[in-house]
Amino acid sequence: MANQTQQLVGLLEQDGLHVEIIQSNSPYRPRWIGSVRGARALFRLVPFLVRLWRAAGRVQLFHVMANSGWAWHFFAAPAVWIAKLRGIPVMVNYRGGDAAEFFKRSFFWIRPTMSMSDQRVVPSGYLQEVFRSFGLSTEIVPNIIDLDRFAPRPAKPNARAGTHLIVTRNLDPLYDIPTALRAFAIVQQRRLGARLTIAGEGPEREMLSALAQELGVAPHVRFTGGLKNAAIAELYRSADVFVNSSLHDNMPISILEALASSVPVVSTNVCGIPFLVEHRKTAILVPPRDAAALAEAVLEVLDNPALAEQLVRSGHDLVRQYTWSHVRPRLLEVYTGLIDGGVSHAKAGVG
Repeated sequence: MANQTQQLVGLLEQDGLHVEIIQSNSPYRPRWIGSVRGARALFRLVPFLVRLWRAAGRVQLFHVMANSGWAWHFFAAPAVWIAKLRGIPVMVNYRGGDAAEFFKRSFFWIRPTMSMSDQRVVPSGYLQEVFRSFGLSTEIVPNIIDLDRFAPRPAKPNARAGTHLIVTRNLDPLYDIPTALRAFAIVQQRRLGARLTIAGEGPEREMLSALAQELGVAPHVRFTGGLKNAAIAELYRSADVFVNSSLHDNMPISILEALASSVPVVSTNVCGIPFLVEHRKTAILVPPRDAAALAEAVLEVLDNPALAEQLVRSGHDLVRQYTWSHVRPRLLEVYTGLIDGGVSHAKAGVG
């Protein structure tokens, strides 16, 4: 979501809009408070609220990038309340892939704030259906893919050594990287030169390293940590298959990045993913938590060049729908509906 926000801000500014970013994860001040649990949340929340209040006096619209869990309660909801108190329109741009479960648990607390928003925007048909099931209307404005950054690799198949699988998700339970590792162990038995790169950060780093050792594939697995945009684009161009083993997902931009980079996608068929890609047309989809099925799908792509090429070709057609030239009119239409006098000289605050 942070990458999408930064990309969106840059594109809006290119269009002549003045955009202020109000970060919910600004550095702690003083720095040492970051090590004090409980107190650190307060030291981050209070400055965030102050910045929101001040920004509301300067901008014409709040565009709130929202997620599930405590991030909703502590950051998104207060932004909506402040916008209403200051009398400016507010758009909630909700992106949580686990929205259905979050709403079931907490809708009593979520609904009042959602109802206060002037517009609700989601990036996928999946989330639109979730919202509809709870009586909330939404507009779809998809995620944006930069085809200048994520471009197909040069056609030099002999320049890459062995089979290279990649995972570019955070190392959180939500993305079930252990299943991807177990699937790789199966692939590695059939493809002895295979290697796996896992690009991401998160609390499961040590556990995943231990699991790679237990599975006997540690020498063939590389953990890069978080990568900058240029490095992640280069990683895609070096890959033969992109593997996504998530348990909940909305509209993972990583799948679009892989397809834009001519990398076939093998993914679990959870939540919003079947709304984004079609099985055996733009990706191979398998059930979650099934390492054997994930491995077999990867091996099928590797063993069937015609299938891999068809997935890549169809994937290229798909990603064009998510370029700025396609998304821009839909987003600006929403802005226009919220701001009197159009958006050509509007100011937006993104929280």
